[in-house]
Amino acid sequence: MAKILNSKDEFENDILKASVPAMVDFFATWCGPCKMLSPVIDEIASEMEGKAIIAKVDSDQVGELCVDYNIKLLPTLVFFKDGKEVDRIVGMAEKEDIIAKLNSLA
Repeated sequence: MAKILNSKDEFENDILKASVPAMVDFFATWCGPCKMLSPVIDEIASEMEGKAIIAKVDSDQVGELCVDYNIKLLPTLVFFKDGKEVDRIVGMAEKEDIIAKLNSLA
């Protein structure tokens, strides 16, 4: 299951200082597409355990991260390597495409 990041400090420690690639799902509980994508993100988190960090940020709870990363639409998946954003997917995405993007960062 993907880890829920509840603060900017958690985000910095878990994502920006990660030694492996990371992906953050920016979502909202009221967002229909986010709800549809959530189980897929959790599956990816299980499959990629040890190879990548998969996390979620509730845009209503940690809004300052949405401002910092210019998140305008939900869901938005942001990919990080060595503490830097390297790619993103806005909207729905296929599980295979997300995994391929993560594998390309390894």
